[in-house]
Amino acid sequence: MEKRGRYSKEFKHEAVRLLNEGDNPASEIALQLGVKRTLLYRWRDELNTKGEKAFSNRPGRPTLDQESELTKLRRENRELKEERDILKKAAAYFARDLK
Repeated sequence: MEKRGRYSKEFKHEAVRLLNEGDNPASEIALQLGVKRTLLYRWRDELNTKGEKAFSNRPGRPTLDQESELTKLRRENRELKEERDILKKAAAYFARDLK
């Protein structure tokens, strides 16, 4: 199994530039750079959609300020349900002692 490579932002930009020039086929560029052809296309698409924010070199989970509102609300909903369940169990425990 191959080890996942990490490439710099500059490397990715240069690879996309070579791909966009169109002088050589993508498979040849990928072979020269030592990456998979599909990775070149993925980098090109990311650069086209995100612009300057592409290739942020920040691996892993996005920070809290980058998460979508939906993700935040789902997390909050899950936490509130856990708290509710704990309070229900506590209320049942103390109600049992009153009898």
